[in-house]
Amino acid sequence: MRKILFGVIITLIVLFTFKYCGDKQEDKMILQENTALIQEQIKNVGKLVVTEGHFSEVFTYKNSKLVFGDLLEAEKRAIVIVNADVTIGYDLSKIDYEVDELTKTLRIKSIPEEEIKISPDFEYYDIQADYLNPFEAKDYNAIKKTVNSSLMKKIEASDLKSNAQNRLLSELAKFYILTNSLGWTLEYNENPIEDLNQLNNLQGILDEL
Repeated sequence: MRKILFGVIITLIVLFTFKYCGDKQEDKMILQENTALIQEQIKNVGKLVVTEGHFSEVFTYKNSKLVFGDLLEAEKRAIVIVNADVTIGYDLSKIDYEVDELTKTLRIKSIPEEEIKISPDFEYYDIQADYLNPFEAKDYNAIKKTVNSSLMKKIEASDLKSNAQNRLLSELAKFYILTNSLGWTLEYNENPIEDLNQLNNLQGILDEL
C-alpha cells in the first residue's frame, strides 16, 4: 500500500513539474511574440509626414548703393512672387524606445524633433537694375533668406504645427492601444500612460521640442 501511495505521489510531482515547466515555456513564447509585435508596430510607423500646407507671397525687393564718391545712387529692384509647399513631419524611425520584457513595458524615452520642409518656387517680375548696380547671386540669396524667414513666421502663426502634433499623438495612441491590449504598459519620459487622455498632456512637451 505504501509503495502504491508513494508511486502516486511521485507521479503527481512529475506531472506537476511538467505542467509548470510547460506553462512557463508558453508564457515565454507569448512574451517573445508580443515583443516582436510591438517592435514591428514601431518599425512600420517609419517616417511620418503628417501635414502639408501651401503659401503664396508677393515681395518687392529694393537695393541701392552710392557710387563715384556718393555722387550717384544706383538702384535695383524686382517684384518676386513666391509659391511654397510646406510639409511638417516627425521621423519616428528615430524614436528612442526600450522594450522591457521583464516588466512588460514599452518605454518611449524621447520623440524626434519636427522636420519643417519649405519648397519655394520663385518668379521674378519687373526686374530693374542699373549698370553700376547689377543683380548678383548675393541678391537672389538675400531674397531667398527673406522669403524663408517670412514663411517661417506664417507657419508659426498657422495651425499647421498643431495639426502635425495632433497626427503625431494619434500615432502614439496606436502604441497605447497595442500595449494595453497585450497587457503591457506604455511609458513616456518615465511616466506610465494609463489612458488615452493622458496623451493630450504631451502637447506641452511637444511644443518644447
